[in-house]
Amino acid sequence: MEDDPTTRRRRSSALHTADRWPITPFNRLFAPIYLLAVLALLYRHVTNLLVPATSSPSSFTTTLALLVADLVLAFMWATTQVFRMNPIRRREAVENLNDVVAEEGELPGVDVFICTADPYKEPPLGVVNTALSVMAYDYPRDRLAVYVSDDGGSALTLFAFVEAAKFAARWLPFCERNRVVERNPAVYFGSNRGHPVDGEVEEIKTMYESMKHKVEHVVEAGKVDDQFIDGPKEQEAFGKWSDKFTKHNHPTFIQVLLDSKNDKDVDGHVMPNLIYVSREKSSTSQHHFKAGALNVLLRVSATMTNQPIVLTLDCDMYSNDPATPRRAMCYLCDPKLGPENSAFVQFPQKYHGINENDIYAGEFQRLFQAMPMGADGLCGPHHVGTGCFFRRRAFFGSPSSPVGPDHVVGGSVRSGSVLELAHRVAECGYENQTSWGSKIGYRYGSLVEDYYTGYRLHCEGWKSVFCCPQRPAFLGDAPISLADMLNQQKRWDIGLLEVAFSRFSTLTYGVRSSAGFLMGFGYCQNAFWPSWSIPVIVYSFLPQLALLNGLHIFPKATEPWFWLYPFLFLGAYAQDMLDFLLVGGTFQRWWNEQRIWTVRGLSCFLFGGFDFVLKSLGVSTKGFSLTSKVVDEEQRQRYEKGMFEFGVSSPIFLPMAMAALINLVSFGFGLGRVLTGGWWNVEGLVLQIVLSGFGVLNSVPIYEAMVVRRDPGKFPARGSFAAVVVSVVLCSLASVMFSF
Repeated sequence: MEDDPTTRRRRSSALHTADRWPITPFNRLFAPIYLLAVLALLYRHVTNLLVPATSSPSSFTTTLALLVADLVLAFMWATTQVFRMNPIRRREAVENLNDVVAEEGELPGVDVFICTADPYKEPPLGVVNTALSVMAYDYPRDRLAVYVSDDGGSALTLFAFVEAAKFAARWLPFCERNRVVERNPAVYFGSNRGHPVDGEVEEIKTMYESMKHKVEHVVEAGKVDDQFIDGPKEQEAFGKWSDKFTKHNHPTFIQVLLDSKNDKDVDGHVMPNLIYVSREKSSTSQHHFKAGALNVLLRVSATMTNQPIVLTLDCDMYSNDPATPRRAMCYLCDPKLGPENSAFVQFPQKYHGINENDIYAGEFQRLFQAMPMGADGLCGPHHVGTGCFFRRRAFFGSPSSPVGPDHVVGGSVRSGSVLELAHRVAECGYENQTSWGSKIGYRYGSLVEDYYTGYRLHCEGWKSVFCCPQRPAFLGDAPISLADMLNQQKRWDIGLLEVAFSRFSTLTYGVRSSAGFLMGFGYCQNAFWPSWSIPVIVYSFLPQLALLNGLHIFPKATEPWFWLYPFLFLGAYAQDMLDFLLVGGTFQRWWNEQRIWTVRGLSCFLFGGFDFVLKSLGVSTKGFSLTSKVVDEEQRQRYEKGMFEFGVSSPIFLPMAMAALINLVSFGFGLGRVLTGGWWNVEGLVLQIVLSGFGVLNSVPIYEAMVVRRDPGKFPARGSFAAVVVSVVLCSLASVMFSF
């Protein structure tokens, strides 16, 4: 039966499509089968505890440790199934947007928030390139406003944006006339993709190089020299800074660099608003890190432009597709998605400069692609900090709440009354005795303010959408040092545990909230992420230490229970690999991803858990630290070759080095027994030998760094010595324990 003309017209003007993931039927069939196997394993552990084959303390302790490890694995597996039951892949139809939004002027305005905090760890030129890439969006310029939050209160960052405002007057019309796709000037001029070379291109490139030279010179000098200050307005702006100001103590600075109502580009077209904001900071006040900075931007922007849509971006996450806002509007402007309860559209985090096989699993294929598609079949994806288009309304209460951002902007963004109000809402005491951070805006209480805020919005009844176009909407920088990567994720782990053990815990509050049981339970996958360290540590050390003492802790190869373990192991890994490959990964990248999962379990998950416990007990730990965006060229070359970067001696490397050594020794010991006595001599140790061999295979980069390499990124000799000593002590203690 053919569709009637009205139906065909509706379909042809659909703003997006949503398709079910083809592997869903298999996932739904496999889940109960695997669940039965998990229950059988737990039954065996409990039976061995209640009716032990031997009554030795070591046997009881070993079985108990395996039970705890497998309970954690079972719990985390169960939370993963939430995202495998109904994944959705969406495709937006940007060409149909005009069928819904009749005129360009009807497109909702967008306030863009870009946060930076340290000009030395986050070079201002990179932040400028990010801002220029979004200012040049294929979107009505009078509907765009870019706010730059400088939490460091640095004149160096302001100078960079003063120069950027001048350059933008040439860059934006150039991109528009030539339909440039790569609107980050550093990427455009740095790529070799056959860009036209003519007088205008060379002129703009010269302008960019001049701006780059000035900004880098000022950052290197640590101050803005008078020779770079152009005119009385700039003199007045930079004259506000004092040598007494620090990044922790300074008043509010708000500088309007471009005003869409008055400033024009070289072709006479309006420019988007560009506004520099540095909130007031005092060492006697709480500032709540990035969440606090974003809330200040929410208030300041509400007084100056108050656009209904807010885009949040990390300072290094530049736009890679000028059509991105229109893609987001295909969801935010779609009446079928229920604008009254649709909170945000989340784009995946993607990165440039990742080496061929992604040795640190920096792409987070599972976290940023597979899981969001799975969550899209429920309430929608988690908020992951950057590349997210919000409805401003969502920050002001639940969908049914009458509260809203109803401020009416009066006058130009440069008017005295507007600036006075903007300065007032940026004061560090403004939030005192208010609901900001608890019920309004970004939520406080966790270092992972993005995850926590998205979670709270879902709990209030809001929905979200995952948008993953073929061309990445945004590209950012991923850490290329193992220490940087692990420390960044340790910070995430602390924040996730702050959510897991708060009054809004995903396990108690989330499952009973408006998000629904499944969505709340799915949030546990991230909230309890650091708990992976328990099974990783147990299975990295316990079977190997038992093997060295000739004790078997798994069933013999002739027992029926033996086959349960290969099924559970291979079933979990095969399904995980299939998920990874279906979202565009490769086998080699998947292998590196599972290796890094083990590395995390022995490092950042473990240390993040320790730091959380200490923090909960009131013991001071290292505070919030930024991940440096500055890259060493030699380090970059080693990374491109696929070499793990250790370089510095750090306690966070010790457990993984110990695991590598103990697995190597135990595997050698097991092989020795096989060679001297045959497989019958190790019938009860087969699984332990295989597990040790798997550990050895995963530890190859560590062995290379400890023994083979001589470059600056090798494993420090002091760290290797410490790992050997502690491993010997651990083996000795295990020998004593297993003797009882």
